[in-house]
Amino acid sequence: MKRRIKEETLIFFSVSKWIILSVLVGCLVGGSSSVFLTALNWLSNEASGLHRNYFLLLPFVLFLSSLSIKFLAPDAEGHGTEKVIEAIHRNEGIIKLAVVPVKLIATIFTIAFGGSAGKEGPCAQIGAAISSSFARLLRLDAHDRKKLVICGISAGFSSVFGTPLAGALFGVEVLFVGRIHYDVMLPSFIAGVISYNVSSAFGIQYDYHTFTSPLKFSPVLFYEILLAGIFFGICSFFLIEMIHIGKKLSGKINIWSPLKGFLGGAVLITVALLFSTDYLGLGLKNIESALNGQDVPWYAFILKSFTTCITLNFGGSGGIVTPIFFVGSSAGNIFAQVLNLDIALFSALGFVGLLAGSANTPISASIMAVEVFGTHIAPYAALVCVISFLMTGHRSIFPSQILAFRKSKMIDIELGKEISEVKSD
Repeated sequence: MKRRIKEETLIFFSVSKWIILSVLVGCLVGGSSSVFLTALNWLSNEASGLHRNYFLLLPFVLFLSSLSIKFLAPDAEGHGTEKVIEAIHRNEGIIKLAVVPVKLIATIFTIAFGGSAGKEGPCAQIGAAISSSFARLLRLDAHDRKKLVICGISAGFSSVFGTPLAGALFGVEVLFVGRIHYDVMLPSFIAGVISYNVSSAFGIQYDYHTFTSPLKFSPVLFYEILLAGIFFGICSFFLIEMIHIGKKLSGKINIWSPLKGFLGGAVLITVALLFSTDYLGLGLKNIESALNGQDVPWYAFILKSFTTCITLNFGGSGGIVTPIFFVGSSAGNIFAQVLNLDIALFSALGFVGLLAGSANTPISASIMAVEVFGTHIAPYAALVCVISFLMTGHRSIFPSQILAFRKSKMIDIELGKEISEVKSD
């Protein structure tokens, strides 16, 4: 009896400790994310309002972005979530606080002037850097510091997309392929919920597309859903490989990295002049159009993959998840157009299906479907997410993820290593 009381007392103090820490992290990250999102919205409106060809400044913007990152905060390079995962696995969750202002400014200018990147990566990296510095201030050990950094990821994701449950799960699911750390579940949920509510209190607006009518089940719809999951897995494969090829290409161009930014900006200008500015920036209007059931061009998901590849590998700063939503909703839109299906439904399924496949996060993607689109879509979204996750294979948009299980027992592949290092036979 005495041992049981001691056990419960220790658990009580542990739970209390993490409630306090995660609430503080949620407040800090929610506040910093609100500043970032407000500044991004303001500058985006100002840039587009100045001149219709505002994107012509992209070469100079990416040049300056690359220059600032190179000399002020090298850890701020690329899409932020990947750097956070890397810091947790390789550096015991230590992230320099200098990342915060550099990442914030570089991302705001990259996206505002047309760079194809997302806003969640910077918030995750900013949240993780704040959490890491907070942990060091409190002199927490490496284990607790990594837990707090994971809370920062969850809080950042939640505050950007207005999905506290999906954000909390994303933080604990994205580190490993096939494993979830339950010991971080409570603080991640608390940090996600608090961060979301803090951002909401600061006036950050979120878009939801709730399906109010139940979807009538039929064998035909069931097989259409299965086929869509396979298609989204293939699209995830395509996006991952394009980002990977872009990184290799950038590495082979032996010039000063800021000049690569100038070159990347010139390529993005060419795409905008040949096609449209729809494939620059966040692309939120196109996502909205797809989710509202409007047709998008068949090449939309290909061009967005390309512009994102150029932006993130040639000097730009930002995240990858918002472009994933663009690619996914566009792919679902095309899938529905070709097969004469419900465009809004399959655009929504592509929205979460690509996240599940490219990021290896089927659970958080399924929960996100419920938070963004309502409960009626839940079983269909879960099917699509799991199939897409399996079809993508042993690869990821986040190569620092550690592979914890085989997606097929017929594939002999090393486990326990980062995806970028694994070899299959």
